[in-house]
Amino acid sequence: MSGELFLGVDGGGTKTRFALIDAGLQLVTEAQFGTTYHPEVGLDGVRNVLERGVAKVLADAGAKAAQISWAFFGFPGFGEDPQATPALSAMPAPILRHDRYTVDNDMVCGWAGSLGAADGINIVAGTGSIGYGQRGKAAARAGGWSESFGDEGSAYWIAMQGLNAYSRMSDGRLPEGPLHSLVNETLHLRNDLDLCAYVYGSNAKTRGELAQLSQLVSKAASAGDAAALDIFHRAGLELAQIADALRHRLGFEPGEPVKVSYSGGAFGAGELLLQPFEAALKSASADFTVARPLHEPHYGAALYAAKLCRAARA
Repeated sequence: MSGELFLGVDGGGTKTRFALIDAGLQLVTEAQFGTTYHPEVGLDGVRNVLERGVAKVLADAGAKAAQISWAFFGFPGFGEDPQATPALSAMPAPILRHDRYTVDNDMVCGWAGSLGAADGINIVAGTGSIGYGQRGKAAARAGGWSESFGDEGSAYWIAMQGLNAYSRMSDGRLPEGPLHSLVNETLHLRNDLDLCAYVYGSNAKTRGELAQLSQLVSKAASAGDAAALDIFHRAGLELAQIADALRHRLGFEPGEPVKVSYSGGAFGAGELLLQPFEAALKSASADFTVARPLHEPHYGAALYAAKLCRAARA
């Protein structure tokens, strides 16, 4: 393949997606590999995923790395560790064999995809949660403080809130709803306390694997489980609070429309999360308008690479 190309890499706590687009911004090829969350897989693990992903899309396109005019890499946790951040910033250079690239947090991929790299705010609720927005030359983030003491409204947070509700149901502190039997059946628990070993035993699940349990909370909520429904209500409120914080941080004036979009697997729950999210936004400010995502984050990362390339040439 001849002609210039733009590469987008959307890292995540569960998966990393690669998109290669041409000068006309058309998708040439894409690929998917594992997580690039460095606290979980280490820097060597991140490097391995990048090497495999870049090699795959180039091979599929019949192209060479030199044809990539610009690349954008979005990593989960980027900018949050003074030791890891410089290493992540330098990592793409030997893989691409050039320095025409930008590295930032994966939140930027969600914003660029959902809003087409235009002014506004995007809320990411994947394995973790974070918000990012741009208004003119201003950019800001909120949330994304890790699963240990943050990531409210994320798939991991929803899953952990669900397991907390399960434990309360088991004790009799909450009425037993559909969530209890769903957890037992899906995880093949012989008794309720076996859940402890599933979460932190010798074969404990990873952060990304535990986040998948949010789907059980979604199923329980769809079956009318009151505790599960409340979890999604609270998740929507938490995510809306991130958006409202960004509205203030970016300096939107009263009466100025604020476009908000969203991305990430937690929104796969559909109206269970979208309805309380949109209601909380409306309650926070009449200036918010919710926009359905235009593109997926990995394509957004490639689109942003093209935008950054144009800016570099200007």
